[in-house]
Formats: sequence, structure tokens, C-alpha cells
Amino acid sequence: MDVNQPKQEHLLALKVMRLTKPTLFTNIPVTCEERDLPGNLFNQLMKDDPSTVKGAETLMLGEMLTLPQNFGNIFLGETFSSYISVHNDSNQVVKDILVKADLQTSSQRLNLSASSAAVAELKPDCCIDDVIHHEVKEIGTHILVCAVSYTMQTGEKMYFRKFFKFQVLKPLDVKTKFYNAETDEVFLEAQIQNITTSPMFMEKVSLEPSMMYNVAELNTVDTAGESESTFGSRTYLQPMDTRQYLYCLKPKQEFAEKAGVIKGVTVIGKLDIVWKTNLGERGRLQTSQLQRMAPGYGDVRLSLETIPDTVNLEEPFDITCKITNCSSERTMDLVLEMCNTNSIHWCGVSGRQLGKLHPSSSLYLALTLLSSVQGLQSVSGLRLTDTFLKRTYEYDDIAQVCVVSSEVKQS
Repeated sequence: MDVNQPKQEHLLALKVMRLTKPTLFTNIPVTCEERDLPGNLFNQLMKDDPSTVKGAETLMLGEMLTLPQNFGNIFLGETFSSYISVHNDSNQVVKDILVKADLQTSSQRLNLSASSAAVAELKPDCCIDDVIHHEVKEIGTHILVCAVSYTMQTGEKMYFRKFFKFQVLKPLDVKTKFYNAETDEVFLEAQIQNITTSPMFMEKVSLEPSMMYNVAELNTVDTAGESESTFGSRTYLQPMDTRQYLYCLKPKQEFAEKAGVIKGVTVIGKLDIVWKTNLGERGRLQTSQLQRMAPGYGDVRLSLETIPDTVNLEEPFDITCKITNCSSERTMDLVLEMCNTNSIHWCGVSGRQLGKLHPSSSLYLALTLLSSVQGLQSVSGLRLTDTFLKRTYEYDDIAQVCVVSSEVKQS
């Protein structure tokens, strides 16, 4: 066998081109003062240039579109589109032409061909065209593998393929923070940063909650009876800019009673982000399920259900407490003790029996107290004792209340 045998030329030619939107042409203005040597030559050339905007020749604006000059960048969440053409460059008729396009990622191989059926024949100077689309869902190296097989007039079967490698980049940097309220509400802050080199129009940023929660978006304000985005009417995100979105999650009614005893990692939901870039090219990104570590409340949790914002000095006011047995196995027999502080005085009998509290159950308790000091006072001094284990749970700084004189509140 002759190892130096020349490689056989194929009768078909394969061409692959990425399909992207064009860009607006921008020219670089070159001008000078009239007293300089060129005089008014540069200014006149810019006015005669068909790519400039009349009356704004020096502002680098353009009215013409430019086709992409290179492959460009592909970002996660965008749709990759490519035009594949197989042309018969010979003077022979070839038969049984099969064109196959696969996309190889780091984790899988996807078939992007619209049809798997072979074309019966292809005459000279004719071509087979196909357009493929794929929503990019992985970052890193991608390889587009285009394979062509056909049969010559002599009956010999031919086969060749080409590889096109490209990188998929990350368009957004998403960071999340969780804040636990005194109630069972959870606040989620999402920080979204544009790490591309071009501006983005943020079409939608929403939170799809898990089955346990209802979500309320806190990114709008009511103006004259209409909801308006806190970011204004033009929600553009410039390169390297960051924007914060805030959401409030409340447990659904069927999970509300269990919210106080949820332990470990809980699923909150996932963010759905939709944006548009150059000439309306759309991208979409969904995060994985967001998880948070539920706060630990120990064996017994005490929370406030109702408390007034402002109370009168030395006048009794009522609060409602919710006591939850966070244990999943043990029944508690609780005794309530109320200890006065320098400013807060409890009204009622201290050391009273609350009775047995079964695992994962709650009871509501109405209490009365008064304050002898004006200003912002902290509600403290509650003690719960489990008579079974002889264990005492102390609750201080439960909430704060503003104490004013009766004359101030009436006025």
C-alpha cells in the first residue's frame, strides 16, 4: 500500500455558517477645524458618507446594518442557530445523500438535524440546505459535528465530516441571599450582574416558588394607582452593572402550621430570567432550585402573632404569642413565668400551667403588659419551663414597641 497516495477529493462541499442578527454600523468620525490644512475636506467627506446620520455625522451613529464578520460570542441561555449547506461541485449526479449535525458538549451528544431521511439524488450545481436551532444550556466547549455521506455513480460510498468548536460563555452572575423574618416569611435578595460586553434589556426576572410557598415581588411601587418598576420604564443593564431584586415568600396555608418545625434544608424555588440583546436577540436562564438552611429554634419556639406599634405610657396593652413544640417525638408540659424588667411589667399570674403540648403542635397565648418608660422598649422576660425535663427556656428581646405619653398619642 502506498502511504503517499493522495487524498481523494470529494464531490460535495460542506459549508457551515452561524446565523446571528446584524449590527448597526458605526463610523469613526475624523474632523478638523476650518483653519487647519485640510480645511473643510474631512467634514464634507463625513456628510457625503452614506453610513452617517444626516445632521449628526460626528456622533458615531449609523443607519446601516453590518453582517457579522466573525463567529462572535455565544452565551448560556441564548439560541444557537446555524446554516448548513451541501453543494455538488462536480459534474456528476450523486445519490443517497445524508447530512447529519450533532452537537457535542461536555456531558452529552445531541442530534440537531431536522430530518434523518436521505436525499435520493443531488444534481450538479445543486445544494441541500438546512437550518438548525438549539437553546444552549451548558457552558464550556461545544463541538458541532457535521457529517455527510453519499454514493457515487460507480456505487462507491463516500463519507466525510467537519468539526466546528466554540465556547459558550456565562452571561450573568447571579448571587442570592436569604433573610428570615420574625414570622415564617422568608425574604430573598437576588443580585444579577451583566458580565457581557454589551447592554441587556431585562424583560423578566421572576421567582417560581416551590410548592410550599407563595411569592410576592417587591420590585414595583404604586404610582397614581399603577404599578411601576423600581428600575424605571427602561430596564437596561449596562456591562458589569448589578441590579438587586427582592421577593417575599410566605408558607401556604396547608404548610403554615408546619413552618415553625421545618428543619434542615428547604427548597425555595428557582429564578427565571429573560433578557434581550442586540436587535432583540432573546436569552433565557433558569437557576437550579434555590435552597436555604432553615433556622434552628431549639425544642420550643416562641413567636409574636400580634403586637401594637405604639402604646401609651403606663397603660396596659395586649399581645398574642404563639408557642410551638419543635420536637417531633416528645410531648411537653409547660409552665409560663413572667419576669418584669426595668421598663416592661407583665400583668397576670406568673407560674401558671399551660398544659401539655404535643409534638409539632402549637398554642396561642394572649398576654397583657405595660411600660413605665417612654421610648423604644424591648419586650423581654418570658420563661417557659418543661416540667418533664426540668428545663427552662428564656425569651428576651422578643419584639420592640414604641411607648409615648397619652397626650402625644391623642394629639
